[in-house]
Amino acid sequence: MPDDRLRFGVLGAAWIADKAILDALHAAGNAEVVAIASRDRGRAEAMARRHAVPAVRDTYDALLDDDGIDAVYIGLVNSAHREWTLRALSAGKHVLCEKPLALSAAEAREMAVAAAAADRILMEAFMYRFHPQMVQLRQSVDDVRHLSASFSFRLTDPGNVRLQPALGGGALYDIGCYTLDVARWFLGEPHTVQALLSGEPVDMTVSTLLGFDGDRQTTTWASFDAPEHQELVLVERDRVRHITQPFTSWRDPHDPYQLMIEAFSRAVLNSEPAPRSLEDSIGTAELIDRVRAASATRVPA
Repeated sequence: MPDDRLRFGVLGAAWIADKAILDALHAAGNAEVVAIASRDRGRAEAMARRHAVPAVRDTYDALLDDDGIDAVYIGLVNSAHREWTLRALSAGKHVLCEKPLALSAAEAREMAVAAAAADRILMEAFMYRFHPQMVQLRQSVDDVRHLSASFSFRLTDPGNVRLQPALGGGALYDIGCYTLDVARWFLGEPHTVQALLSGEPVDMTVSTLLGFDGDRQTTTWASFDAPEHQELVLVERDRVRHITQPFTSWRDPHDPYQLMIEAFSRAVLNSEPAPRSLEDSIGTAELIDRVRAASATRVPA
């Protein structure tokens, strides 16, 4: 492995790879992109040309067999995260896997065991936690009494992968994970969970009320059936703070994708723990499980 740069392969010519990951890999001071693989070679070739990716591999397995690749970014559909993370770890690659890490806490624990057995770093790509605005906010909070997090945008194309149950679609997995993760990040583990999911064939909207020790509460709301909106509100002991665009703000001038990749690469290159632990990711997966279980009755769309 080079001493100064982690060599990445990208699994999947996904929108997020095109929109953010490939540019972030080029900009990172301690990483480089070596190859991309997609089930649609033409799509991968077009993306490689746009982002100056040196090579296109015909299959995911061919990319994993490449000894010139140290780590992979997995940007596949949610239902494929477990399988290809396990395959990548078995092939000796470090893994940066798009959120949500898995479709259940049981899957996430299995992936964590595999990473430990392979002696490789596995990290969930929750890039918002690396944005300086969010890091500073987390460090400066004082006695949060209530947190409210919301994230929405409208989806109407029935062919969109986010609307396919078999592919791990639904608002809870795709954007609700952000609102639940930020609640845990600021307040820890809730002792009570109330939730409501609505929509068919996947959950289009999910809302929760979470209770924490010390009479603290959070409300979260995520929806594919509303205008584009993001907000984080923190009610602290002596002030109220409103954060707009808390989850997907980048290039303003900070790029949290680049900062995440650099932090991940630094951990691998220096043989340090991942900057976001698998225990933390498993905790969010457990909360997603609890939210789904708490909403025993789905409200039709």
